[in-house]
Amino acid sequence: MLPVLDELNATVNLPNKPRRGRPKKQPVDALDTREALLRAGMLILTESGFTRSGIDPILKSIGVPKGSFYHYFSSKEAFGLAVLERYRRYFEAKLDDFLLDEVFSPLERLQRFAQDAQDGIVRHEFKRGCLVGNLEQESSLLSEAFREQLQATYQSWQARVATCLLESQKQGEIDLQGSIEETSQAFWIGWEGAVHRARLVKSTQPLSLFMRFFTQAIQSKTH
Repeated sequence: MLPVLDELNATVNLPNKPRRGRPKKQPVDALDTREALLRAGMLILTESGFTRSGIDPILKSIGVPKGSFYHYFSSKEAFGLAVLERYRRYFEAKLDDFLLDEVFSPLERLQRFAQDAQDGIVRHEFKRGCLVGNLEQESSLLSEAFREQLQATYQSWQARVATCLLESQKQGEIDLQGSIEETSQAFWIGWEGAVHRARLVKSTQPLSLFMRFFTQAIQSKTH
C-alpha cells in the first residue's frame, strides 16, 4: 500500500524551530515512548526500507536516547517486527474505512481507496511507498519471522478486498472469471508493483493504469 501516514506526521513531528540550550530527550506530544518509536519507525521505514534504515535517525526524530530504545526492543529486528505489526493494524483500519463505507458501491469503495493512495504518494513527493511492499523487496535479506509476518499481512489485506469484491459481485457490478480469492491476490500483486513503478517514474500513471486494467478485467459487461 501507499504512504497514507499523514495522521502519524501530525503526532510525530520535529520542532519547527531549534530551542536554545540542550534539547529535552523525550518524545513529543506526550506520546508513550514505545508508541512514539513505532510511529517514527513507520514514517522512516516507508521511505527507506528496513535494511537501509538505522536506529539513530528514528531516535533523533523524537528525542529518545538509545538506552530507552533497548528498554522496549531487544534488537533492531524485534523493533522492525513490531513496526510491521503496528503498520498492519493501522492499515487494516484504513482499508476498513474505505471498503466498508456503504455510502458508495463496493467497486467505488475500492476505487476511492486507490485514489486516496495516489493523492498520498503525490503529497509525499513519491518518497514514501508501502512499508509491506518495501519489506517484500528486501525479503531475501530478512529472517523467516519477517517473511511469515509479511505473508500474514497480505492475507489480511486480501481478505478485506475479497469481501468487498464478493459484495460487488452480488450487486452485479463485476463478473469474475476466476475465484474471489485469486482476484484479491492479483489486486495486491499488481498494486504493489504499480506503487514501486510510480516511485521510480515519479508519476501516478502506473497506479491509474493498473486500476483501469483491473477494473476493466472484473467489471460486468452490463455496467
